[in-house]
This record gives sequence, C-alpha cells and structure tokens, in this order.
Amino acid sequence: MSDYIVEMKHITKRFPGIVANDDVSIGIKKGEIFALLGENGAGKSTLMSMLSGLYEPDEGDIYIRGEKVQISSPNHAANLNIGMVHQHFKLVPDYTITENIILGVEPISKFVGLFPYVDIRNANRKIEELSKNFGLEVDPTKKIADLTVSMQQRVEILKVLYREAEILIFDEPTAVLTPQEIDFLLGIIEGLRNSGKTIILITHKLEEIKKVADRCAVLNKGKLVDVLDVKTTSVNHMAQLMVGREVSFKSEKVPAQFKEEILKVEHLTVKNEDGFEIVKDVSFTIHSGEIFAIAGVADNGQVEIADAIAGLTKVSGGKIFLEGKDITNNSIRKRTETGISYIPEDRQSFGLFLDFDLSTNLALKQYYKKPFSSRGILNKQEFEQFGHKLIDQFDIRSGQSIKTQVRSMSGGNQQKAIIAREIDLQSPLMIFVQPTRGVDIGAIENIHNMMIQQRDQGKAILLISLELDEIMNVADTIGVIYNGQLQKIASSESLTTNEVGEYMMGAKHE
Repeated sequence: MSDYIVEMKHITKRFPGIVANDDVSIGIKKGEIFALLGENGAGKSTLMSMLSGLYEPDEGDIYIRGEKVQISSPNHAANLNIGMVHQHFKLVPDYTITENIILGVEPISKFVGLFPYVDIRNANRKIEELSKNFGLEVDPTKKIADLTVSMQQRVEILKVLYREAEILIFDEPTAVLTPQEIDFLLGIIEGLRNSGKTIILITHKLEEIKKVADRCAVLNKGKLVDVLDVKTTSVNHMAQLMVGREVSFKSEKVPAQFKEEILKVEHLTVKNEDGFEIVKDVSFTIHSGEIFAIAGVADNGQVEIADAIAGLTKVSGGKIFLEGKDITNNSIRKRTETGISYIPEDRQSFGLFLDFDLSTNLALKQYYKKPFSSRGILNKQEFEQFGHKLIDQFDIRSGQSIKTQVRSMSGGNQQKAIIAREIDLQSPLMIFVQPTRGVDIGAIENIHNMMIQQRDQGKAILLISLELDEIMNVADTIGVIYNGQLQKIASSESLTTNEVGEYMMGAKHE
C-alpha cells in the first residue's frame, strides 16, 4: 500500500511554444497540507489541472490511493473525490448559490411519483447545513452577482465539498482577498485538514505557506527544484529556490525629490449606487517625484478615490486637477491623453480583453493613434513590434509570445502586461491599485523597483494597497483612510506601522 494518496510520476505537459511541466514527480500524503510554490508561469496550475481532469499529461502517470488512473475530465476527477477551487471563479452570476453548487449534479425528485423536477428546496437545506458544518455560512438563495469576492470563494469551496471531495486543490485562493479574509480562509483550510481532507495549496505567498503547510514542492520554469519540510525551511531559502536568485524584501531607494504639483484633489465626494457617501470631503496633493499611498482596511473608499480620478466613477462633489487643469468631468480617454496611467484593482474586468491576444492588449491605450493606425486602418506590424518590445522589457511570460490569448496566461503575467502598458505611456500621474495582488515574490520586487524608478524619473505615483508592508516599503507620503475620510497625511518616515494601523481602524484621529 502506498504512503501517498496522490502520486504524480514523471509528468510532462507541453503547449505550443512552452514546456509547462518537465518530468515532475511528487507524492502527497493523506491528511496533509501540501503547497506548490513557484513564480507566475512556473507550471503550478498546469500540474494541478491534470490532477483535476482539465488536461491530460503528455508523459507520465498519476496514482490515486495507490491505483494508476487516467483522469479524462473534471467529472472523472470528482468521481475520484478530487475537487479544485480555481483562482478565477467559475460561477454563473445570475444563478443562486444553490443553483451554482448543484449544477451538473442536480437532485431530481418526482412530482406525484411521475414528473421529474430539480428539488431546489431540499438542496437549499442541504447546502445550508454543509456550509455551517465547515464554518462557511452562506444564504443558499442569494445570487452570485450580489456576493462579495470572499463569499463567492466560499461557494467555490462548497461546490467541491458538496461533491464529497477528499482531495481539495486551492489555486491561489488568497489572491483577491483582504488580510482579514485571508486569515479566515487559512483557518478554514486548517479546519478541512483537521477533518481528514487532503489539501493541495497552489500559491507564491511564503508567509501563508509557513502558517499552514506541512510540506511544499518548489517549481521553477516547469521543473521540480525541491520538496521541503516547511517548519525547518526559512522563507529566504524558499524564495531563493522559487526565483532562482537572492530576493530582497526591502526596496532600496534614495530620498524623494518633490517637484511641481501634479495632482490636486479638492473636497472630493463620491456616492455609491444607493446614494450613500463612500468618499467624504477628501483633499490631498501629489507632486512630481512622490509616491503617495492611501492605506486602509478594504471598502473604506480608497478604490473609489482612484476610480474617481481615473474617470471610472462619477464625482458627487469636489474637484480634480491634473497639472493645473480641471479634469473633474473629462472622459476616461481624455484623462488618459491628459496624462493618467491606471492599473486597476480587477485586472480581468477592467484591465484586459481576455479573448484578445497579448499584442492587442498591450496597445489598447494607443491603438487609434499613429503609428498603430492611420485613417482607421490598423498597422499589425506596429502592434507586433511594440508587443515584442514590452515582453522583453517587462519579462512577460506567455506560451506563444504576442499571439497568446491573454485568457490563457497566468494571473501574474496578466498583471505584468497591464503594468507594462501603463508605464510605457509615461504619464505624469500613475495610479497603482493593488499592483502586486496575485503576483509572486520576484515580480513584487520588480514592481516595487519599477514604481520607485518612475518616481525618480519625476512621475507622481498614487498607490492604493491593502498590504501595509507594501505601503511602508515604497511610499514617501501616506494618507490613512477610515470610513471614507482621510484621518492622517504624513511622511512615511514619521509614521510607524502601529500608528498607521490605529488610524486604519479608526482608533486614532488627527
């Protein structure tokens, strides 16, 4: 009898232009949390997609509970009690929680013993009980479209639990969660392990691995580097194996040289769809050569401030000036042309066209101008040359280079593509909203260095981040927001992490 509930032996998977997994062998013990660690595009998700039935390996064998299997589909994987919680949720927005969970395995009853129907009432009851048993309480009758991101993730977890999965694969489960939601989810994962489930955790967040994982396998460019005992391995050693070089957790930067005022926000007020003020009388300025960061707990109005400046959200009151020009009522394109680059919080909904190729996405902000087009005719050669330039400059990894459909790229490389496009615009004002969400530690280091480099070249940077360590690392000036109001604006050197945290929680006031 094998010691492992899952064994993957000599697995190789190729796609056009890339070897995603190259002769990878791992064994996973029953009842452990096994982490897969690696950079964006290292092959982690591909490896687990073969275990969950989305792909089949080109070479190698898979064993479940000691028996060799050929997993041909997600349904086949479900029959083997394997379930995968995907990084990008696979939910139908207009369906209820119950309808999403039972989709494909609908419970059928018969009316008066003759007429079959889907027994939603009984399914609602069963899902409510299931959610309470695992600490994932949901209202089964709510529509997906009305749920927060963290609640949608609960639904994805309940989908695999409803199908009685014993082996649960979590693909970057914390990439779109707040710090508080992350702590809650890690507690859930530990609870699942304690109830006898086997957990495979795909991530590049080292601190999360140290908190919950028993062992981890490190992948680098599709190859298995090592399998480590987490308790006896340092974060620095894991980072070095993952990236293939020494990684600095602290950005090196010279003191900021503030120059002319680039952005001026005066008494900004923004209301939500229900008419409630979510940004309340906010005023601040950002200068050339300055990184101004807004720190705050999620949903306190910081993203709405960025969206209002970029033109995605309507301003209810106040003024916005860019290099002395009033842009309060300008269109999004006019603001871009006036001098705003914008990296959005949700890269898939607002940053990219997922079904377009990489070269088209990289030129999205300039396609209508020369040299990309003339008299309404697109110049494909310019798109391709421009795409190759940014791919090389920003280390964007994709299977088919500029022809890669963006949907098929890893989340971290999608983020790199957006940052490359926006930095190339060389706008006087650059807005970064959660720029390192869902990217690996090597990419985080590069993004921070790029922001500091742009600052040193005289750009004004507005950073919105839920990561307090990130703000303390790169910001020159910090504005702390609570309940839609800026509680404090001060230089980063004059504030401690604890002080910022107190302002964020509303426990301290200016």
